[in-house]
Amino acid sequence: MDTKEQVRAFVTSNFYVADPAALEDGASLLDRGIIDSTGVLEVIFFIEDTFGLKVEDSEMLPDNLDSIERISNFIALKKS
Repeated sequence: MDTKEQVRAFVTSNFYVADPAALEDGASLLDRGIIDSTGVLEVIFFIEDTFGLKVEDSEMLPDNLDSIERISNFIALKKS
């Protein structure tokens, strides 16, 4: 399973997503009400636990954590 698939599986199994198949990778998770501030923390814990990465306070931004695509790209950047 690649990173994007892992992120999608986490989001759709841990948060309410009415139609997981219709959720686009670039869709804002915050704007659609899928995650809130507590949900962002859950995503951070998922990244740290699953990928062994440390998410710094300065990296806790919508640019890194607001969509499946952004989360996947952030993980890829941190792993490189």
